[in-house]
Amino acid sequence: MTPGFDLQGRVALITGGSKGLGKAMARGLAEAGADIVIASRHADELQFALEDILEGTGRKGKFFVSDLSRREEASQLARQTIEAMGRVDILINNAGTNKPEAIDAISDDTWDSVLELNLSSVMALTRAVVPDMKSRRWGRIIHISSIMGFVSKEKRNIYSATKSALLGLARASSLDLGEFGITVNCIAPGPFMTDLPMSVLSEAEKKIFSDRTALGRWGDPKELAGPALLLASDAGSYITGQTLVVDGGYLAR
Repeated sequence: MTPGFDLQGRVALITGGSKGLGKAMARGLAEAGADIVIASRHADELQFALEDILEGTGRKGKFFVSDLSRREEASQLARQTIEAMGRVDILINNAGTNKPEAIDAISDDTWDSVLELNLSSVMALTRAVVPDMKSRRWGRIIHISSIMGFVSKEKRNIYSATKSALLGLARASSLDLGEFGITVNCIAPGPFMTDLPMSVLSEAEKKIFSDRTALGRWGDPKELAGPALLLASDAGSYITGQTLVVDGGYLAR
């Protein structure tokens, strides 16, 4: 392991960590030496996911059931993680959802629920773990945004609004926390083969996305582990307030 990428002794908390991009990033951090905590709403998925994440790594791990659409559960998740693992060094805010609706069809309930999970929970969980990071003058916070924070398509009003907001949140927080040795960044994934886009896109739409990338394909979730490791480790210690686009060249066109 290259020293700058070594996460031995670090604890990483990944929301939405039971599948897809969250699980892939958690596995990558475990392979780099971090102990892992994953959280999601589904207890049945978490146990199996944690076993897969830790297999062969020799690392420790915990999982917690947490519905981050309920803001009070963000503070609870932070407390549970610190009590169980002693610290939070790395936070990856990955939990999110997409409920496509045209601008003139958005219901208040849909707007509020997506905003709460995609944006407000990120603020609440970051707010809850920062005092622990400040006390040790080291921390890595990564918000998972999307290329839909830069471009969009029909009916992605709420999703694009929240993913764009994460870019601004990271920039502002990086200024608040830089003096404490804490970096705050976003990753903006492009088309990755995860449950969320696979469930909302037609086959024709899926082809449109893959055809637009420079590489001509959807990404494998494992391909996000490296970028996450860069921003989570000392290798990325001078990167803060930025957004790393990982999209196979989607935005190059």
